[in-house]
Amino acid sequence: MPEPNGVRQPDRVGTWRELFGPEHRAPVAVLAGGIGLFATNTYVTASLLPSAVADIGGDELYAWTMTIFVVAAVISSMLVARSLAGLGSRTSYLLGFGVFAAGTLVAALAPTMPVMLIGRGVQGLAAGLLAGLAFAVLRLVVPAFLWQRAVALLSAMWGVGNVLGPVIGGFFAQLGLWRGSLFLLAAISLALGGLAAKVLPAHTRPPRSDDPLPWRPLALLTVAVLLISVASIASRPPVVATLIAAAVVAAGAFVLAERAGPARVLPAPTYRGASPLRWIYAAILLLTMASTIETFVPLFGQRLGGMSPLAAGFLGAAISWGWTVGSIASSSVVSARAKRGICIAGPLLIAAGFLAYGALQVQAPNAAVLAGWFAALFVAGCGIGVAMAHWLTAGLSISDEPAEAAQASAGMNTTQLIATAFGSALAGLLVALGGPGLLGSARTLSFGYVLVGVVGVAVALREFAVARRYRTGA
Repeated sequence: MPEPNGVRQPDRVGTWRELFGPEHRAPVAVLAGGIGLFATNTYVTASLLPSAVADIGGDELYAWTMTIFVVAAVISSMLVARSLAGLGSRTSYLLGFGVFAAGTLVAALAPTMPVMLIGRGVQGLAAGLLAGLAFAVLRLVVPAFLWQRAVALLSAMWGVGNVLGPVIGGFFAQLGLWRGSLFLLAAISLALGGLAAKVLPAHTRPPRSDDPLPWRPLALLTVAVLLISVASIASRPPVVATLIAAAVVAAGAFVLAERAGPARVLPAPTYRGASPLRWIYAAILLLTMASTIETFVPLFGQRLGGMSPLAAGFLGAAISWGWTVGSIASSSVVSARAKRGICIAGPLLIAAGFLAYGALQVQAPNAAVLAGWFAALFVAGCGIGVAMAHWLTAGLSISDEPAEAAQASAGMNTTQLIATAFGSALAGLLVALGGPGLLGSARTLSFGYVLVGVVGVAVALREFAVARRYRTGA
């Protein structure tokens, strides 16, 4: 049955029982564990940082803990295909889990904030590799009829991390033992590495590419991400706008370098030919950007809604919970027509959810309004989840050529990381533009993110048109 992206996929979607059967459950646990470790670490760090700063100082470097992590993750995510081709799936995962454990231990033992930042950078290098490997290795260890279920599971791991991270970080911080949460993450990483050594095949890899390493595109994209990350922590709107503009210029230079050079970060069809891959990446980018609004949701919950930090944290998790529910709920869809409908419905739910959330921003909200906040954010998260699972599956299926398929799969993770950095900067800019009052900031951010859903619909329609011509050879 032809799919919306022009690639023939299996006529059925495997069951959860098949995915968790004896043959597949252990490799799938490694892939899901890598993403879950990434997600949990993100929220653990956010929970423990206030306690860490109070202990070791470095308040002026607070925001750089995330900036350095994201930039390092983007850099390593661009090298996933080469790692897989050169080292194979088992060794690549052992490298990822081992380096993550090492970086986490550096952060756990840090006597000062600069040392903590070194550990965060090492963590980021490993996390970007682990998240990218999940989608690339999935093609190699799981049959195609189970991809849709597996992708839904991998996507849902962010919701799991959003629950476990604050619980772990908050628990150890409450005990005055913030370093203990990092020791726990390091132990989990080593345990997952041990599992990977047992269950992943040693020689499963796509063909090695003879192309030189694309240093110039890598450098330009790294500069773009660094500028976006710095913009996300800047306080003055003119500075933020200037940094974002410079990042756009660097990103444009990256595209030109990719189109002109023989060696690329992303597959050649992203820039040339009739392939719909560029539109698949654009859809993934927009859906990921939509989730970055959750950065400010706990702040609004505490200061506008009068919530406790714990309750505000659960409000911030509403998007991730919706994402998880949406991913699982849509994983059984088989027909191409239904998938097209879901890829349209997802962005519409995002727009509707953020529109309702913005409309409910009022002074002194009562319990009913607070419940409405949670419901609106949950709906938006469902929109991300139902559509994301199918766009990620489409990216996995875009090519039958092993090396190109691995590069395309790894590129999806790079796209998500870039979207996270850009979305965080955009959210910070909208909050600043909506000020000085926090109520105006909340409304500006919410209504601004409605446009993310609207543009997502346009991208989906464009992908359908391109894919139709791709199938017919027009």
